[in-house]
Amino acid sequence: MFFTAENTLLIGSILLFTSIIVGKTGYRFGVPALLLFLLVGMLFGSDGLGLQFHNAREAQFIGMVALSIILFSGGMDTKFAEIKSVMAPGIVLSTAGVLLTALFTGLFIWYLSGMSWNNIQLPLTTSLLLAATMSSTDSASVFAILRSQKLNLKHHLRPLLELESGSNDPMAYMLTIVLTQVIQSAGMNGAQIAVSFIVQFVVGAAAGYLLGKLAILILNKLDIDNQSLYPIMLLAFVFFTYSATGLVGGNGYLAVYIAGIMVGNYKIIHRKEIFTFMDGMTWLFQIIMFLCLGLLVNPSDLLGVAPVALLIGAFMIVLGRPFSVLLCLVPFGKRFSAKAHIFISWVGLRGAVPIIFATYPVVSGIPGAKDLFNIVFFITILSLVVQGTTVSRMARWLGLSKPMEKEGNEFGVELPDEIDSDLRDVTVTKELLSRGETLKELNLPKGTLVMIVKRGEEYLIPNGTLKLREGDKLLLISEKGKGGTTRKAQLKELRPLSLEELRLPGKEMLTQKIRTPGKDRKRPAGHKENDKGAISGKENAQAAAKDKAPAVHKDKGPAIDTEEHKGAAPVKGNPPAATGKQGVARALPK
Repeated sequence: MFFTAENTLLIGSILLFTSIIVGKTGYRFGVPALLLFLLVGMLFGSDGLGLQFHNAREAQFIGMVALSIILFSGGMDTKFAEIKSVMAPGIVLSTAGVLLTALFTGLFIWYLSGMSWNNIQLPLTTSLLLAATMSSTDSASVFAILRSQKLNLKHHLRPLLELESGSNDPMAYMLTIVLTQVIQSAGMNGAQIAVSFIVQFVVGAAAGYLLGKLAILILNKLDIDNQSLYPIMLLAFVFFTYSATGLVGGNGYLAVYIAGIMVGNYKIIHRKEIFTFMDGMTWLFQIIMFLCLGLLVNPSDLLGVAPVALLIGAFMIVLGRPFSVLLCLVPFGKRFSAKAHIFISWVGLRGAVPIIFATYPVVSGIPGAKDLFNIVFFITILSLVVQGTTVSRMARWLGLSKPMEKEGNEFGVELPDEIDSDLRDVTVTKELLSRGETLKELNLPKGTLVMIVKRGEEYLIPNGTLKLREGDKLLLISEKGKGGTTRKAQLKELRPLSLEELRLPGKEMLTQKIRTPGKDRKRPAGHKENDKGAISGKENAQAAAKDKAPAVHKDKGPAIDTEEHKGAAPVKGNPPAATGKQGVARALPK
């Protein structure tokens, strides 16, 4: 069956639906979702259910679009504070590491080509070209596996691996293009190749930085009534960055990754909506890309290259990648332990990027390009099966994994960047109740308020007289600043506080305005500001103490005056999300 204008949407929707269901099922067994997407494409392809897709040029274009989005999104999730300490080894791995892997693997492929049993005979330049297409770790696979498995690693290994995978595609891309030109007798001499590499890296990095800053400026300065247009505008910037950088001689993949880092590490308007949109687009194009590549291959063709591909894949996993990592990290001395070397070598995952790069020789008409494509495809499957399914197990076995730091809170409430506050949830325990049963008796640091209490499936708006029960979850809001770290430490070890020390609210808390620079928010009645704009805890506590009447919720009427709900107004359903000016006011019940 061929794709037509009439059946493309029907077939595409079935493929997407099947991929998502299969990916969810495979996640339970630790199978990388990207591998399953690839297998779904093969199942529906020419040797499976009969869908015909053999256009390598179209697959190449789809891969280019998908990689631009994946790299930009990966850059947005990369925190500069985390990669700063591993910048040097990351750059060395993404440049010299790729070059060494291509060199070692290419020489091994050339060595295999001289054996009589091998039905694939490749000259040295073609052997190096095959190795170059597989020389980079796949950003889509590394990002997806490390983040979907919520793997936290010691010694800053996670940001190192993500930095390497996000920035090493340009090197592999340039090696592939240069070697393709050499084979076609349209190549460059050594000096020209060196200059081309330098120009692509320098121009790509500069374009990514400048266009990333431009994107931040436009996002924050351009006032659009419809906030849904902001993510779409950023998506246009992604494609513009890739294309414009290529036009001026830079590497587009490097540019979009650096632009993503810039956007992700600066304050931008509608940040949550933009990140959610880009995350969804990333997964959509990952699925589309792997499905297309699965449809492009004929599984029966893989059998003919299986023996040599298996040997090449084993060499890359066991010798090629580890030896390259070892040489690249030698200048950094004992900064990385032997176990770290082993793990970095093991996460040399291959994925969609090598397959996409393998389409370049096919499109260029390189002799034997079809065999090159099939070998790369086989090695990609081997890498995802062997390495992709054992990443978390290997980290635990080497003692490099550590508990994942908790992100967000169980209430699902988030604050806009404009509000300089932290949200944190605390669960009420027996030990806590032994020190006091009401909010007045808790050890809440100065500058901290209880926004809402979750009891089972019910949400309660508290005041100082609310009687707590074991298992209650408290959502706390505290001011950021120099004392932020101290407050977090205090929240872990609660001690009784006097009423004077608490900032606990009374019933008028939803009626008075808070003023912050350029913004208006709701501020509890009775609050006063000091000369720095901070809330006076003493004034707040006195206002709460004067309030003797039961708390009244604005919409729900008087609070339930029972032992278990005393002093609180019940709120049915989910807590209000603090995602805008009005949302903030609703989400600050005291």
